[in-house]
Amino acid sequence: MKKEEKTNVMRVLDGKKISYESHSYEPDATMSGEEIAKILGENPEKVFKTLVTQGKSGAYYVFVVPVEAELDLKKAAKAAGEKAVSMIKQKELLPLTGYVHGGCSPIGMKKAFPTFIHETATGFDKVFVSAGKVGFQIELSPEDLIKVARCTAADIV
Repeated sequence: MKKEEKTNVMRVLDGKKISYESHSYEPDATMSGEEIAKILGENPEKVFKTLVTQGKSGAYYVFVVPVEAELDLKKAAKAAGEKAVSMIKQKELLPLTGYVHGGCSPIGMKKAFPTFIHETATGFDKVFVSAGKVGFQIELSPEDLIKVARCTAADIV
């Protein structure tokens, strides 16, 4: 990747002196998280997607789960201390987070929302999340991700 191709996520990590490795690939709108993991040559359990929900209270929550897994909305609500949570509409994502569908990262959102990461992340040396732009991923330690995105590890799938 060229030096000047820095995403906001990379700038946040650089500013906090957190080491990461960036990866880019030719994006395809129909690409699944599992396909991205395959392109990266990685175990899909180490590649995470970022999902944004809204609780019954109206508050927003961010959940970071392995690309091959589905967010369990009941477990997610329990982790967030809500009666229920539901996925936000795709058109709400950009104005709310500053990210588009397929390029949403738990790092560097417009506003900090309570963020939960699936507990399996802590069992890996490195994990992958979106670098904030479709076609870009970052690889970093789960400890650094948890610290910078202020995540709480929980059973959410």
